[in-house]
Amino acid sequence: MKVTEHIQKAKGETLFSFELIPPVKGKNIQELYDNVDPLMEFKPPFIDVTTSREEFIYVEKNGLLDKRITRMRPGTVGICASLKHKYDVDTVPHVLCGGFTKEETEYLLVDCHYLGIENVMALRGDAMKEQRYFEATQGGHLYAVDLVKQIKEMNQGAYLHDVVETSNCSNFCVGVAGYPEKHLEAPSLKSDLKRLKEKVDQGADYVVTQMFFDNQKYFEFVAAAREIGIDIPIIPGIKPIAVKRHLQLLPQVFKVDLPEPLIEAVEACADNKAVRQVGVEWCIEQSKELKAAGVPVLHYYSMGKSDNIYQVAQALF
Repeated sequence: MKVTEHIQKAKGETLFSFELIPPVKGKNIQELYDNVDPLMEFKPPFIDVTTSREEFIYVEKNGLLDKRITRMRPGTVGICASLKHKYDVDTVPHVLCGGFTKEETEYLLVDCHYLGIENVMALRGDAMKEQRYFEATQGGHLYAVDLVKQIKEMNQGAYLHDVVETSNCSNFCVGVAGYPEKHLEAPSLKSDLKRLKEKVDQGADYVVTQMFFDNQKYFEFVAAAREIGIDIPIIPGIKPIAVKRHLQLLPQVFKVDLPEPLIEAVEACADNKAVRQVGVEWCIEQSKELKAAGVPVLHYYSMGKSDNIYQVAQALF
């Protein structure tokens, strides 16, 4: 079932969902299952699985360092298929511009269609570590709006190099990202909203926001989006702070502001165990306010661990 259909079926009730990161290659998938198992108690209608783009590594060869490209966390579509089979839950693989040609994207979408996966999250992706700014892969898309367009055209039977006559076209529900505090590369929130509107105009079906810690940022973002004609569901993405270094890391990486009371509470903690509890308590209060406001889904960034998400969900669902 599509994400939008789950929202319609809920008839105003706030749903619970979460996002997973694939294990590093060489790891056993059981660790991922161990984190998913407790969260299934709250009946998530769908689970997102991220995609990591390629990165450079250096391998010693004949006494010299040879620069090579690798992917440390492959397997997004396979994990989605496995979760779908094991838990009878809809899954949402993340599809990136970065690191993929248009042809590779088409092959990935064909695989998803074969597996009965009906939802995808279309993202540009981040720049590689060696890049100051995002650069398109040769033969790939530069912007997420073009990725959305490719997916929607494939839904109509228009593949890259021909039109396929078929009664079994894909029918992907497409999610896109929104940024309540603007994308780190956008010159302003207003211009960033224009880019979001372009993705909606190309056929995006719902929005999931970047994490935020001040609900007012989300409410203002939604109001501004509605004002320019964005009328699809806007799902808040939430992450509980877990370690003290998040005070520096999250603003630096994601360009989000942390409220002063949260900063002061974290700084007062003696250790990361106490920080984790502060993060859970803040996230519970944040989630309660969002739920009371009637958000369609509360979507949690688990970052591979589920114990704190479990505590939050237990207080709300």
